[in-house]
Amino acid sequence: MIVLVNKYLLAKGFKGVSLWPFVIVKYSRYKKDGVFLNHEKIHLRQQLEMLIIPFYLWYAIEFFIRYLQYKNGYEAYRNISFEKEAYGLEKDFDYLNRRKYWSFLKYL
Repeated sequence: MIVLVNKYLLAKGFKGVSLWPFVIVKYSRYKKDGVFLNHEKIHLRQQLEMLIIPFYLWYAIEFFIRYLQYKNGYEAYRNISFEKEAYGLEKDFDYLNRRKYWSFLKYL
């Protein structure tokens, strides 16, 4: 994981984003936030197991479907299967050691 700091690349309300193999954070203080970094590490694992580009396509399609379902961008984002897995397990620092492949599918 390579963590970069750039407050100009991220939209308002976002602390960071994972773009394999990078995690881009808005402020350097997030480089020390263990829960936040664990959340992003979960996304990096998801991206890697899906061979990166298909992850982004799936993410975009699922966001669109969730947006139609919830008619709210934030609700759509929070209900993407990748996000549900990452938010649900971001405080479990041992999760990636026991995570099975394609675990995000449980959150569809």
